[in-house]
Amino acid sequence: MRLFAALVPPAEILDELDAYTAPLRKEWPELRWAGRELWHVTVAFYGETDERSYERLLPRLQRSASRTPVLNLSFAGAGAFPGGGVHARVVWTGVYGDRRPLAQLAASLAATGRRAGAPDPKPFRPHLTLARCRVPTDVRTLTERLASFAGRPWQAASVALIHSQMPRAAYETLTSYPLSG
Repeated sequence: MRLFAALVPPAEILDELDAYTAPLRKEWPELRWAGRELWHVTVAFYGETDERSYERLLPRLQRSASRTPVLNLSFAGAGAFPGGGVHARVVWTGVYGDRRPLAQLAASLAATGRRAGAPDPKPFRPHLTLARCRVPTDVRTLTERLASFAGRPWQAASVALIHSQMPRAAYETLTSYPLSG
């Protein structure tokens, strides 16, 4: 199973982001815009995880979540991976607010995955993916337009373990644990 741990923003926050990006999606139809049902903040990406590692991951994930306080976050600005936006593959909006506790949660969940036997997660870079480029694309004018976005604050009160079903990019939440530290 291809797994990752994520924070899923509330519907009203997604509504706000959806409304802001709607005209941009029309102006940039060559990009593969992520549907709002796929919007999340990946905290730890575990990749292909076998059944044994999955079973070992669950209690560790619950323990990490229970040690983390509810996070006050917001979305703002934009950027692209790789950096600079000249040959971008991914367009994103940034995550602001309780970034230190968020980074601590990401480090804890990465360690959780390693101890459970999951593959090492990628380094944590807080963002929400808005669009992907089929070929490297200069998206600097798009990220300049998105740079003025500043969303309302929201609370991340739980972390979800999500199964990513490829190649059709469908997500299934397997379980969710409250943040309560």
